[in-house]
Amino acid sequence: MLRSITIGDLLDETAERFPDREAVVYHERGLRYSYSQFQMICNQAARGFLSLGIQKGENIAIWATNVPEWVISQFATAKMGGVLVTVNTSYRVHELEYLLRQSESTTLLLIDSYRNASYLDMIREICPELDECEPGQLRSARLPHLRNVIYLGEERQPGMFLWRDLMERGVEYPDEERVARQKSLHPDDVINMQYTSGTTGFPKGVMLSHVNIVNNAIKVAECQRLDETDRVCIPVPFFHCFGCVMGTLASVATGAAMVPVIAFDPQVVLDVVEAERCTALYGVPTMFIAELNHESFPERDLSSLRTGIMAGSPCPIEVMKRVVEKMGIRDITIAYGQTESSPVITQTRPDDSIERRVTTVGRAHDGVEVKIIDPATGESLPPGVQGELCTRGYLVMKGYYNMPEQTAKVIDHEGWLHTGDLATMDEHGYFRITGRLKDMIIRGGENIYPREIEEFLYTHPKVLDVQVVGVPDAKYGEQVLACIKVKPGETLTEEELLAYCEGKIARFKIPRYIQFVTDYPMTASGKIQKFKLREQAIELLGLSEEGGYSTA
Repeated sequence: MLRSITIGDLLDETAERFPDREAVVYHERGLRYSYSQFQMICNQAARGFLSLGIQKGENIAIWATNVPEWVISQFATAKMGGVLVTVNTSYRVHELEYLLRQSESTTLLLIDSYRNASYLDMIREICPELDECEPGQLRSARLPHLRNVIYLGEERQPGMFLWRDLMERGVEYPDEERVARQKSLHPDDVINMQYTSGTTGFPKGVMLSHVNIVNNAIKVAECQRLDETDRVCIPVPFFHCFGCVMGTLASVATGAAMVPVIAFDPQVVLDVVEAERCTALYGVPTMFIAELNHESFPERDLSSLRTGIMAGSPCPIEVMKRVVEKMGIRDITIAYGQTESSPVITQTRPDDSIERRVTTVGRAHDGVEVKIIDPATGESLPPGVQGELCTRGYLVMKGYYNMPEQTAKVIDHEGWLHTGDLATMDEHGYFRITGRLKDMIIRGGENIYPREIEEFLYTHPKVLDVQVVGVPDAKYGEQVLACIKVKPGETLTEEELLAYCEGKIARFKIPRYIQFVTDYPMTASGKIQKFKLREQAIELLGLSEEGGYSTA
């Protein structure tokens, strides 16, 4: 049974049912909100956003780690009808400018820095006008839609509001206006936008409605058997659906406590789980590996853990077994999907055998259709035959923001979302992901589209041509390899190229391997054979063992 409810109304409903239960716990900061307190803070922040003149459907971008302001903003914007645009914390100037311009965001919330990258310096580089303008009055040559920049810090910054300014404005703003705006929202309205790489080069804004993500959160919670007694440790980033749908929204849908980790660190995760007696733990495989291998792991009391989700990239069988046996997460589930499907399509259940939980990605959620088709003919295929996985139902995105042609390439006229992933289905309805039609690279849960890196590397004055492929890696699943042709008469070193990338594109997109080549393997018709580049590189770099472990 699907629910037709907005995110704001869902929070109000849960706060009414469980007013005194803990909603948000930041162990690192000693911060705790009950559901009634969290509801009040979100209402105040919603009024603050309204006081800035932000209209229903306006895009509000947030560029931050899992800080408390992030989760408050998620529910506050949902209450006043602003569309939350999530920004990857690893983005650099090039990517940030693209996202803000393409999304037509009118407001940006940001922290000061992350991993030695100054967000303040980067936004000032794009918008030097900030130094001269009053807060809320930005007129940027490069970002014509951006008006408000809100700094999630304590020190006053030129041209920016502080978060406390927003909250103070929220005190003064009439709550009747907030109530009226919240009542005017429709469950089918777009309320969340996440940028993802897909079938064409640059990231596209995936438009998700209340119905999309509320119902997906409910289904994800059901598969873990979450309820109001659970405490969910969320070390995965909020800017992905894993964090802000499967994590925060699934918790609110059930009355469970959200226990976020501000930025992933295995020791901090273990500290938080142990101190807060978390019952559920989320992560991509590399996170679980880091936790299992941490020097303090043998001394930890993780006996409170019962369930959780491992997702984001293929889950190695041995890692899954260790999570069950060593961490004691007996009901751990595997989830599969993509941003365009809100995000989960299939998930294992706690009563599935360990064999099913380590060799498949589970079966379809209730209310979701899944089929395997022949990519060439579109015909449905029988069990056991590999083809492209397609899905249909409430979970399919509204489309890509301002990209109707790209939307039409992935959602067909019958409403089926074509994932681009190759899979098989067994006679019991369990799926195995076997490969990808598209050449997207998935590194440690991050989707990387080769063309985006190629387009950037083309801007180097000495690069004649570049082809980017993924090569196997035991830790991250895949790494980025760039095969470079240098312009005649020029010399280029690996160090020079890496220095060119530093600070301009996200670190996870910077090639791990660089090969200088004179030509590429080609088909008779002149098309470059990327699969051969990959095969040659695996042999040359001695990576055949890296991909030698089995996954679901």
